[in-house]
Amino acid sequence: MAFDPLLLSRIQFAFTIMFHYLFPPLTIGLGIIMVGIEGMYLKTKDPQYEAMAKFWTKIFAINFAMGVATGIVMEFEFGTNWAAYSRYVGDVFGSALAAEGVFAFFLESGFLAVLVFGWDKVSPRMHFFSTVMVALGSIFSSIWIVVANSWMQTPAGYQIVGEGLTARAEITSFWAMVFNPSSVPRLLHVWVGALILGGFFVLSISAFYILKGKHLDFATKTFKVALVLATAGSLLALTTGHFQADNVARHQPAKLAAYEGHYQTGPATLYLFGLPSNEEQTVRYGVGLPGGLSFLVHWNFTEPVTGLTEFPPDDWPNVQVIFQTYHLMVALGMGFIGLTLLACFLWWRGLLFEQRWLLWIFVFAVVGPYLANELGWVSAEMGRQPWIVYGMLRTNQAVSESVTGGMVVSSIVMFGLIYLLLFAVWVYVLNSKIQHGPEPVSLPPAATTFDNLVTAAVSRSKPGLGDS
Repeated sequence: MAFDPLLLSRIQFAFTIMFHYLFPPLTIGLGIIMVGIEGMYLKTKDPQYEAMAKFWTKIFAINFAMGVATGIVMEFEFGTNWAAYSRYVGDVFGSALAAEGVFAFFLESGFLAVLVFGWDKVSPRMHFFSTVMVALGSIFSSIWIVVANSWMQTPAGYQIVGEGLTARAEITSFWAMVFNPSSVPRLLHVWVGALILGGFFVLSISAFYILKGKHLDFATKTFKVALVLATAGSLLALTTGHFQADNVARHQPAKLAAYEGHYQTGPATLYLFGLPSNEEQTVRYGVGLPGGLSFLVHWNFTEPVTGLTEFPPDDWPNVQVIFQTYHLMVALGMGFIGLTLLACFLWWRGLLFEQRWLLWIFVFAVVGPYLANELGWVSAEMGRQPWIVYGMLRTNQAVSESVTGGMVVSSIVMFGLIYLLLFAVWVYVLNSKIQHGPEPVSLPPAATTFDNLVTAAVSRSKPGLGDS
């Protein structure tokens, strides 16, 4: 049986990067939350905030380790599966990856030991500084990775030297490469997605504790902190998503047309759902707002938007796939806004923790941000096809010539088994930390007695807090 090495290499890279991307956005989101919680501890000296910071630091460390372990593989794949790509644009792409290692990874790893093991060995202010540095390190890491990927979407600051097999891209302006047209809007959207995931992850665990009547003071305080950040992130996603879509309209019009199944140049509908058909050049069963996409792009319902027919069919991405992934991502984002605003309203009314049905929704709602982050990347990356560097290098020109389909199949099976084992270990360790819960807060005897009385009174008066 003959295997297509190009298709299999794409599948392998998609599999490895989607598995890896389970961890970086959570690392960024949790880092921001940890900074907020530990800052509140320094300000209030409330030992419950210290317990919260210690607990989420353990979860952060587990996730950070998984991110590092799964991220290394992709860099090897550039050499094994995509050698032609690495030879052609390695000077540009490699500089961004090198900057990630120099400016981000060493910052994270340098302060990570203090963050995890330094609670009783350094001062509270020094530990808070270490928390900030680790959080900034994860953010800096995302900057350089997104810059490298954005350059593939909207290349800038380079020139092609040589001809034929010796041709390659060289940087002519480092800062033009860094601030290529899509870097900033894509980076902001990535950060917002990470904030939403971090917030919903904390909300999920906190809601579970509340429903089980465990660690109530810890859980309610953590829930409130995470709800504020998740709500802010969900609302910000509207703005950053609009800026990102507007950038795509200017620099990758074929991708935007595929997002909305827009075939003929003219006023464009903003669809809620549907089934695009390349043969009929329409969206079957489509429900949407006529002229809605034109309004979002041009602030005019009748302004034309470039359609797919303006481009050769060989330059079209897979319209069906990215139409569905894009619209599902948007639908999930709107769901996050509705859910968090409802929770904020109930919090304002003093009824939040009595709504057991809503808390159960939050327990499982963490799946939504994971899915939305993955769908966003699928839409962005498949929307760039058939180009690996947009308008410059096609994907079928970038694959390694010496790699066979059988080799790629073997590596997919091997990586699949290893990642399955890693995932099982991650779930097991994470579950053990969650089941154990935070360390008990050490309070003076009088304060402990009063706290027990308050907790017992709340449990008796609010079934949603005391039931087990």
